[in-house]
Amino acid sequence: GDSSFPGGVSNSRWENIYGGDGFWTFVDTSDPTYIYTEAQGGTIGRVNRITHEIRSIQPLPLYKEKKLRFNWNAPIHMSPNEKGTLYIGAEFLFRSRDHGDTWERISPDLTTNDPEKQKQEESGGVTIDNSAAEMHTSIYSISESPKNGQVIWVGTDDGNVQLTRDGAKTWTNVVGNIPDLPKFSWVSTVEASRFDEGTAYATFDRHTFGDVKPYLYKTTDFGKTWTALPVQQSDVRGYAHVIKEDTVEPNLLFLGTEFGLWITADGGQRWAQYKGSDFPAVAVRDIVVHPRESDLVLATHGRGIWIIDDITPLRALKPELMEKDAAVVEGPPAIQYFNSQGGWAEGDETFIGQSRPTDAFITYYQKRRHIFGDLKIEILDQDGKVLDTVSPTKHRGLNRAAWSMRLKPPVVPPAASLLFEATQGPRILPGTYTVKITKGDQVYTGPLKIVLDPRAKFTLEDRKAQYDLVTKLYKSIEHMAYAENAIVTVRDSAAARAAKLSEKDPLRGRLQQLSEQAGALRSKIVATKEGGMITGEERIRELMGKVYGDVNNYEGRPTEYQARRADDLAHELEDVITEFRALTDKSLSTINASLAKKKLEKIVVPSEADWQKEHTGGGGGAAKVSGFRRVALNREE
Repeated sequence: GDSSFPGGVSNSRWENIYGGDGFWTFVDTSDPTYIYTEAQGGTIGRVNRITHEIRSIQPLPLYKEKKLRFNWNAPIHMSPNEKGTLYIGAEFLFRSRDHGDTWERISPDLTTNDPEKQKQEESGGVTIDNSAAEMHTSIYSISESPKNGQVIWVGTDDGNVQLTRDGAKTWTNVVGNIPDLPKFSWVSTVEASRFDEGTAYATFDRHTFGDVKPYLYKTTDFGKTWTALPVQQSDVRGYAHVIKEDTVEPNLLFLGTEFGLWITADGGQRWAQYKGSDFPAVAVRDIVVHPRESDLVLATHGRGIWIIDDITPLRALKPELMEKDAAVVEGPPAIQYFNSQGGWAEGDETFIGQSRPTDAFITYYQKRRHIFGDLKIEILDQDGKVLDTVSPTKHRGLNRAAWSMRLKPPVVPPAASLLFEATQGPRILPGTYTVKITKGDQVYTGPLKIVLDPRAKFTLEDRKAQYDLVTKLYKSIEHMAYAENAIVTVRDSAAARAAKLSEKDPLRGRLQQLSEQAGALRSKIVATKEGGMITGEERIRELMGKVYGDVNNYEGRPTEYQARRADDLAHELEDVITEFRALTDKSLSTINASLAKKKLEKIVVPSEADWQKEHTGGGGGAAKVSGFRRVALNREE
């Protein structure tokens, strides 16, 4: 299924391809047509993702051999060195190089093969349940070294850590070299390092013995010696399920335990629990660092998938950074993903997971929590002009804010209905901008690079043509907002002065006439009928807002008729403004002279310059719309 989709990831975007209670699933690295997946007890199948045809490919026992001991969670592993090479473990390790059509048995029994732990068919009369959950003395973890395909690590559920360095010709059990590890500890993960072929990590789970502490070890010499990483001393909670290295920074490690995700930036000497947004303290069973997106993908017990978008700031947590009082942490370019929308409602009981954020992340570090003085984040263009201000958080350590990459929405003249099309400002052009953080009297800056969506079929020149037209419409809408304000000022001022005069006073009639004429001009600019959207009344405001919204929502080159329509509507607006000027030029001088004789306040048409000083982007003709939002570092799919 999708990890991101316009409008959110609904349950209809995911396909159920196999049965079981949720186990390992991999796409074939040599042929993405195939997916390898399994149910409990090693019931592995090969699924054609186009036709949904399923073929059972589970290895089978030899002549007169008993049932193979596949764990309830039998491990599947794809070779990082040979595309299409697949492993699965029972008590033996099996390898296939032909999509599971045939299997090589490439090891002896790698478990303790203790018969006292193989009595799953003897229930003692309590229950006849034998579903594979009772299977023991089986392989539970497999890891081929990304640096050398001849090096393969295997962990078993009864406490063995096996290693081959010659492509499975010979095997050595190295668990006896691990100090202070109780016997028969379940090997929940053994993970070969992607940076050094002699390095590996192993986690152990002893909760079935009543011991819920985490155990994590590291070797750098092919298992001859092991070092216990101080997870217990760092208050890591919960027995350990999985350990993963970052794909770029060797000292950045991620540990999944029964009670959440824990992170270290110094090779495992100090650990901190990840508490981003609403991520709960749940069992993290598997972790993947996406090699292209640098996203951290978490699989939790309970079938939840969470994504921490862009972990590059964690890679920057080096001693030299952490000694600074504050700093802007440079990240990858912010992609201006298409402003796509989702479909219509799908009915009752629809689950919608969050899509990837479409904002630009602004990451910054603070050595201490900010308490006193101002703290603000500004985004500056290439000329040093402030484009927007983002609300910061003040926490110690890494902080993340988000910016929509949009200018504030235009100020829209109020009318009988909200102008939905103008509730978003234009999205800025790709380029390099400056993030400026003001912390008290200190200023910290860093670059923010913004690029086109890589899927875009249009060019940067097309994008610039779109930006030029949408900003032209933006200015026309704000010019219209000023004009409407000026007309309303004259209309209401004339009506207010008239109300202070007697009905027999000739000036009262002239003021009422002026007010009515101004109101008639306003009705040429904006819809005035009550009833909101359903009246169908459209004036210049509504028509121009429609063109603005259409151009703003698609970032490729606008059509010729959109450009022509923008010019036509701007011309129609100027026609009304010309009428208004003619009206005020003709009437106001004599009316104001008469008002002065009666010691009443003159009617003054506000200047556009003064109006602009008070209005800097509003949006929709109703409540102001903020151009940015805060985002969590995770989303559930």
